[in-house]
Amino acid sequence: QVQLVESGGGLVQAGDSLRLACAASGRTFSRNGMGWFRQAPGKEREFVASITWSGIPTYYAGSVKGRFTISRDNAKNTVYLQMNSLKPEDTAVYYCGARAYGDSGQFDYWGQGTQVTVSS
Repeated sequence: QVQLVESGGGLVQAGDSLRLACAASGRTFSRNGMGWFRQAPGKEREFVASITWSGIPTYYAGSVKGRFTISRDNAKNTVYLQMNSLKPEDTAVYYCGARAYGDSGQFDYWGQGTQVTVSS
């Protein structure tokens, strides 16, 4: 059974940093694109960042570009999201997603999410 488990969320102040991790089990995703999404209360889930299986290129939403960095360790079947200069508007549940096939197509696997709360 495929599982994606996010960790690293928490309550921080504006300007602080957090590093999220998403550990996959049940199959390897070393040849699959992965990404991070988030959902704030009352809003739809939105794209945050994605990374190809090789690690290059990476893609970011405009609202996080320059502050967030996505990376991966294929040996650990894990993807990370380094979040710097956090803002209250970054408050959301952050979800990890993985593509079933290569670097294209939809994200077929999802984690349960980790809460990130940024206070002003």
